[in-house]
Amino acid sequence: MLLLAAASAAWAAPDAVPAAAAPASAPDPVLQLLQRKGLLPADGAGDAQAFARQVRDKASDLVLSAMNFIGVPYRWGGESASEGFDCSGFTRHVFEMSLGLVLPRRANEQARDKELIKVARNELKPGDLVFFNTMRRAFSHVGIYVGDGKFIHAPHRGSEVRVDDMDSAYWLKRFNGARRAVQEAVGATATRLTEAAPASP
Repeated sequence: MLLLAAASAAWAAPDAVPAAAAPASAPDPVLQLLQRKGLLPADGAGDAQAFARQVRDKASDLVLSAMNFIGVPYRWGGESASEGFDCSGFTRHVFEMSLGLVLPRRANEQARDKELIKVARNELKPGDLVFFNTMRRAFSHVGIYVGDGKFIHAPHRGSEVRVDDMDSAYWLKRFNGARRAVQEAVGATATRLTEAAPASP
């Protein structure tokens, strides 16, 4: 888990012996992650810092976990970083790893999952599932909303897990809806997994 540290300024009394100057600010781990993944320029310009700040302030551990898979190749039927991901394999892996919530395998099944609630586009929060019609049928593609109108997903053959803008013409006209995992569903799934686990000898 990434630790989001905030630097504090050190002040000395006027008659105190000056101490070694403290750095003005600690490195922002979220900014560093986004830069490492090629999502933001290395110089950390104003717009880049603003986006990193929003991700840091609003993102759940689930979103930060998902971003660690940026660059993993797309693979039809894939559901692990070692073999690659398709869109629903990616969301299923991230939700299970981060929340303990086991989603159905296919995108359209995830959209119909009764343990997820519908969310309006103007009420999206980081960590929500977002669905699109990319194969001439509803809910044929899925990704994870990361904030600032962007989502992370495994797009198609020959591509990699990446972040795209939901407001671009292509995604805007194909958006089908969004779903959110409620805390009760996460807790219930975790209980089922615990009960299903073999007892320790």
